[in-house]
Formats: sequence, C-alpha cells, structure tokens
Amino acid sequence: MQRIAVIGGTGMKQLVAEADFGDAEYDVVEVDSLKSENRYGEVPLEVMVLKRRGSDSDECRIFIIHRHHGDGKTTPPHLVNYHANVTAAADCKPDVILSIQSVGGIDPNFPPGIVGMAEHTLDFSGGPITFSEEDAHHADMTHHYPETLRNLLRPILANQSDEEVLLDHVVAHMTGPQFETPAEVEALHRLGATAVSMTISPEAKLIGELGIPHVGLIASSNWAAGKTPGDSAAAIDHHSVEAKAADMRGTIWQCITSLLEN
Repeated sequence: MQRIAVIGGTGMKQLVAEADFGDAEYDVVEVDSLKSENRYGEVPLEVMVLKRRGSDSDECRIFIIHRHHGDGKTTPPHLVNYHANVTAAADCKPDVILSIQSVGGIDPNFPPGIVGMAEHTLDFSGGPITFSEEDAHHADMTHHYPETLRNLLRPILANQSDEEVLLDHVVAHMTGPQFETPAEVEALHRLGATAVSMTISPEAKLIGELGIPHVGLIASSNWAAGKTPGDSAAAIDHHSVEAKAADMRGTIWQCITSLLEN
C-alpha cells in the first residue's frame, strides 16, 4: 500500500515525532504540516513521505489526523467533527484508513498495554451520523473491518505477550465525555462487548458509507469501570489512560509498516 490515512486520538499526538519503522528500511523523505478544508470544516494534517532504502519504487505517504484537534485545546469526544476528519482522510485518496482508538478493556484477556482490532461495533447511543443528508444510503456494515486486512496484522499483535490475549473485539460505543459506570460496562459485557470506546462508532459508520477499506486498531489503555482484576472499585484517571496509550505507539508503527508492505 502506498497511501495510508491514520486517524488517532488519545496518546497518539507524538506519532510522527516518534516514528519507528523497526527492521523495515524506510527513509523519511519529507514531513509536512498542512490543513485540509472541506464543507464540514478545516482539519490539520501531518504528512510523511517515505521511500524504501535502496529502492527505485514510488514514494509512500502516510497522512495523520489527530482526532481531537482544536485551537490548542483537546476537543471532547461528543464534539469531535467526525464528518470533517473522515472527509479529510478520504480526500487523501488512501488505500486504507487506519483508525486508532484508546479503549477500556472489558474482556479479561485484553489487559492495559495490549493492542487489538475492532471486528464489530455496538452502538446504542441513539445519535445518527451519516453523509446521507438528502438521499438515503444504507451502507452494509457486515464486514466494515475486513478480515483480510486484520489478518495482515494478526502476527504482529499476537506477539505482544506470552499470555493469551484477545485480538478481535466487539467495541461498544459510549458518547462520553464521562467514563462509563460499572453497571453500564457490565450491561455492555453481557451484550457481547469486549471493550468500550467514546469515539469508535461515528468514524466506523462514516468510513463504511464511503466504502474505503478500514482497519480499526484499539489500544487497551485501562480496565473499563468495574473490570480491574482484584479491585472492582478502582478509579479511572485520564492522565494515566493517555500515558498508557502512548506506550503502545511502537506496536502501532509495526502495524503501519506492515500495511505499507502489503
């Protein structure tokens, strides 16, 4: 793949500054910051131009959008301009959109520090989000995270731990900005959710409408409320959540590199 659009949030602000290609021999030809304007708003982008060392092949481009951008402040999840972000990503003409969500782990085999993949979303928030504003378009969401793409990343993610970890997830969407209550998390768990996010569903629905291949990486940055082993009353602190998410940037870059090479 030669063009990848990345939408990241919590813990991913330094994704470009701390780029790590591991054993893949890429040279960074150029890094630029620009703004994409569309009918939904203005979106800042960071663009990385890469070239494989010693190769005459064409350059690769990674377009990175910070989900919560906004005039020096962090836009809360319920106010994120998803339409503008997804449109900006699509305007980059990517081969794939890679979204990165910081999530609360519900399943006991998805502890903090592990990166998994969204397979399905579970959304009872009730708020419609669509590009279909005048003429109805019913996008098929059966396979909105294609298994073929998830299989490319499975070997990388399976090597994160010697313990058994869950890689494919049903991610419940909650609007935030408050963290969920233990009762809400337990209800979501009984409905099949293995992780919970405040940002996943709007992006998934809009990307699904556009029909662009989509990989959803989910970074377990905390136990969801009531799910901390041995301490069901453990509190959740956003600063700790962001720090834990940042620790997983190395794994994220391994996944980006793997997509570039396929």
